[in-house]
Amino acid sequence: MAETSSAQQMLDQEMIARIGRSDQTAFSALYDRLSGPLYSLALKMLGDASDAQDALQEVFLQIWSRAGTYDPKKSSVFSWAVLLTRSRAIDRLRARERRLRVVVGSTADAAKLAEATNASTVETAADTADKNDEAAHVRSLLNNLPLEQRQAIDLAFFGHRTHHEIAAELGQPLGTIKARIRRGLLKLREQLRT
Repeated sequence: MAETSSAQQMLDQEMIARIGRSDQTAFSALYDRLSGPLYSLALKMLGDASDAQDALQEVFLQIWSRAGTYDPKKSSVFSWAVLLTRSRAIDRLRARERRLRVVVGSTADAAKLAEATNASTVETAADTADKNDEAAHVRSLLNNLPLEQRQAIDLAFFGHRTHHEIAAELGQPLGTIKARIRRGLLKLREQLRT
């Protein structure tokens, strides 16, 4: 991801200024130019195509909403977009680690699982196979839970929904949803330790 030429930087700055005035054509042009390298960065950091696509969407929403605050004296448009992408990817990695910590229950165990699933490190084929085995193991443990608990956990941790959203979606009281998630996580923790 080499720094862009001076002429390209001027064009990018002009596009950002136009995006700041809600110019959708300029936004489309900037998206076409930057989405490839930004997606590659997100994919390299996250190791998951779906996560990388979501991160890229969040970055371009930020670009759209923050274009008016861009300062060309601080960085090029490309560098700014890379910084936004990196921040989104790091946020997603941290959220992934927090979810693992909740499921596993201890910081040491979560660190081991996070290391196994951290895509920002170079992986060998054996590392990838180990990670796939670990993911399959966790998925099989989830499948052993009662349907109500599995569904609530799946929506909370993989669907990124709040307890209130889950309660509304499933038509259940909030306390019931919280209890299902808590009981399910305790069962998962028990199964992971055996």
